[in-house]
Amino acid sequence: MTAKYSRLSKDNAAVLFVDHQSGLMSLVRDFGPDEFRNNVLALADLTKYYNLPVVITTSFEDGPNGPVMPELRKIFPDAPYVARPGQINAWDNEDFVQFVRDTGRRQLIIAGIVTEVCVAFPALSALQEGFEVFVVTDASGTFNESARYAAWHRMSDAGAQLMNWFSVVSELHRDWRNDVDGLMNILSNHLPAYHNLITSHNVRTNIFT
Repeated sequence: MTAKYSRLSKDNAAVLFVDHQSGLMSLVRDFGPDEFRNNVLALADLTKYYNLPVVITTSFEDGPNGPVMPELRKIFPDAPYVARPGQINAWDNEDFVQFVRDTGRRQLIIAGIVTEVCVAFPALSALQEGFEVFVVTDASGTFNESARYAAWHRMSDAGAQLMNWFSVVSELHRDWRNDVDGLMNILSNHLPAYHNLITSHNVRTNIFT
């Protein structure tokens, strides 16, 4: 059976940053460190741009997992922040789940480290509760591609939709005319190729006007 196309809506989506922690960042091997950091911050920037509700959580941060990426706290200083004392599945933490429910949103955009645990477990749990789940694949990382694809298949088979941050920002935006400069600014800041494209366009425009 073909799945129904369910489009992300900026009026019904919330973003969950799960365990983007300094210690866990060192485990990410399916993306290079600079690329992965850029992808996470791209997701953060588009989240702020569309003013989407955010919940940030960490796991056992006093241990080897380490503190959350400081950039996330800086971008979202007022976002609910749940430092889980031990629960591996964020959905097992009552405070985290309550913050998610308090957003009033039914579409959950989830990213985290590592993909097959910190992303997959709450994604599967949220699906069971009737949420729509959209996993940001390139802002989620793990040990290797084998672990990544196993997690992607498990979540997809359960009903999660797999997207990258570029498709998230594009689907939320709907139409270039809504704010072409705002959208191009995000793309230019996080996609070098798009920055070159925009620079070339601006040069040509200046020449011929």
